[in-house]
Amino acid sequence: MTLAPPAPPEAPSDKRRYVREMFGAIAPRYDLLNHLLSLNIDRSWRRKAVDRLAWEGRARGLFLDACAGTLDLAADLATRPGFAGRIVAADFAPPMLRFGAGKMAGGSVRPAAADALALPFRDGTFDGATVGFGARNLEDLDAGLRELRRVLKPDARLVILDFTTPPAAPIRALYLFYFRRILPLVGRLLSGHPTAYAYLPASVEEFPPPQALVQRMAGAGFGDCGFRLLTGGIAAIHWGKR
Repeated sequence: MTLAPPAPPEAPSDKRRYVREMFGAIAPRYDLLNHLLSLNIDRSWRRKAVDRLAWEGRARGLFLDACAGTLDLAADLATRPGFAGRIVAADFAPPMLRFGAGKMAGGSVRPAAADALALPFRDGTFDGATVGFGARNLEDLDAGLRELRRVLKPDARLVILDFTTPPAAPIRALYLFYFRRILPLVGRLLSGHPTAYAYLPASVEEFPPPQALVQRMAGAGFGDCGFRLLTGGIAAIHWGKR
């Protein structure tokens, strides 16, 4: 008997289950599709996000990559010249962590099966934290932001990288056409999952725009919040300090 894959979530209470099952299902093709569907631009976005973390002042510290997926952000930080710390890569979909196991950078990256809404770490554990393309998947964004702040040390920085909607009308029209028509088709064909790459554009359109997200970060207790648009506003880096 073949079980049908989960349908997209229809209510907030369904979101956590759907997202976990979806990412578990697409994990084998996740990296391929990320690089293909972004035309490999996602690599430079991650580099810019790690640049914003200001890790150099805490190069021997302990860092968190929440919603870590297949460890791309964690691996970027771990392989920076001068970085001598450790990184906990946490994700609540264990298959994603398993398929990223080859990026553990000689042991400086340690995977942890953990939900960003209930992190199994003490207050003030980490010297910095990143979230790459995962914040919009949280069932409760504000609770997730508060939880991330809780586990950071004073003055430690949170950096969030995610998709957004370009502000310029011509770019936005092309972007939305690609996101709504092309990406779901290619994603479905290559991943074998019927809804994952329809969920992606829907989740981006529902996610707060950059200015609203930094306001939510401030509401969760972060200071010195800001954002930077990338590639015409296709993606954005957001940051704040505990």
